[in-house]
Amino acid sequence: MSAFPGTTPPQPYVYRRRELVEPDWTRLPGWRDVTAEQWASVQWQRANCVKNVKQLRALMGDLLEDRFYADLERDQAERATMSMLVTPQMMNTMVPATGVFDDGVMPAAGAAFTEAFYADPVRRYMLPVFSDRRTDWPSHPFATRDSLHEQDMWVAEGLTHRYPTKVLAELLPTCPQYCGHCTRMDLVGNSTPQVPKLKFGLKPVDRYEAMLEYLRGHPEVRDVVVSGGDVANLPWKNLESFLLRLLEVDNVRDIRLATKALMGLPQHWLAGDVVEGVARVAQVARARGVNLAVHTHVNTARSLTPAVAAAARAMLDAGVRDVRNQGVLLRGVNDSTEALLDLAFALQDEASITPYYFYMCDMIPFSEHWRVSLARAQQLQHSIMGYLPGFATPRIVCDVPFVGKRWVHQVDTYDTERGISYWTKNYRTSIESADDEALSREYVYYDPIDTLPQAGQDWWRRHGATDAAHAAAYAQAAASRTAAAAQHEEHVAAEQA
Repeated sequence: MSAFPGTTPPQPYVYRRRELVEPDWTRLPGWRDVTAEQWASVQWQRANCVKNVKQLRALMGDLLEDRFYADLERDQAERATMSMLVTPQMMNTMVPATGVFDDGVMPAAGAAFTEAFYADPVRRYMLPVFSDRRTDWPSHPFATRDSLHEQDMWVAEGLTHRYPTKVLAELLPTCPQYCGHCTRMDLVGNSTPQVPKLKFGLKPVDRYEAMLEYLRGHPEVRDVVVSGGDVANLPWKNLESFLLRLLEVDNVRDIRLATKALMGLPQHWLAGDVVEGVARVAQVARARGVNLAVHTHVNTARSLTPAVAAAARAMLDAGVRDVRNQGVLLRGVNDSTEALLDLAFALQDEASITPYYFYMCDMIPFSEHWRVSLARAQQLQHSIMGYLPGFATPRIVCDVPFVGKRWVHQVDTYDTERGISYWTKNYRTSIESADDEALSREYVYYDPIDTLPQAGQDWWRRHGATDAAHAAAYAQAAASRTAAAAQHEEHVAAEQA
């Protein structure tokens, strides 16, 4: 019983429903004359993406101080793993001044707006600057370009078979927008000074046929994630053709379309030809008993607007079974109970999008300022439990190299001082058919070093990537990668012959 009759002790998080608002794009000098008709046009949105500092200056006018542009230019030259590409829809959610998920006040041009822009959660992962990055540990010693070893597990070019019954089909290497933390930074997007990007070797038609041929010959695969890149960058007629052929494979029971553009470019998914095409595919899927879903990628509640909600509902009305969100847990963006629950409730209540996963940011180069420790992820998972319906409570997962998704509480053992967690698994990947120890071996994941106690940080400064035990594990992983790459090259050569 409460010590104060008639009162209720406050909850750690207080729910309140918030109606979504589209930020006023005319508040930005470069878009003062943009009409609602232009804004709703997918062609206008694509043509007016921000791709470089010059275009950002033209958009922002006198709002931003020169120090921000210098910070951004240095990051693009020295740290960025992704080239700059931000849609107007996403730019408009930075410092939105709507009063929904901010205070509703438009900061004054100059210092006030610049500070607000630096602090904005969407800006922090879409337009990273040099001062965001850590200088002590900008990259973890074990960070790698393809941190999940997806290419090692290619069974056809672009088709990753990591789980027993599931595959990932990367149809293309581009997106409508490029996220700074992209886990596929080795393949997706344009090359940067730090990262010369890999390229597909086969023509798309040959690559897609090789994927379908593999699926036809492997009846254990029932679930296909159709991704890239982002499927919104594939001409709809090409995507529809692939999906209809995929639906002819008897063993395929689940198809998931992966597109951040549902949030970053909702105009694409609201276009008449796309909505009609999705309806055609959904009708075939339903007739064949196949579950068709759309998976998107929203990291902060500020990104949710009426246009995003309309796009999600258009997909549901067209016949997809569900629209789900797979966000990434990012330090300085959404690493608080309030930020995660605000986003989850806004997705569920206002946009008809099911909160599904939050992935811990992967161990790619120059990502340490975004990553959180496993311990912090576990705390956040605990803190969000009990507020949402069970089916809409997102799971926070760690994508462990050579393992796959693991709920953060599934860790086997955890050295919190050195930030080294050990994980086991219950299945073999496609490159482990002859590995008798695959199911008994422990696999390793590493916390950001700056989050460790001083003793742990000192240990890493002494050992780094030269510690014998971990270097041996790294060498073993590298050997597996080399062997898989050689097998893939032989496969490609045989296909081309």
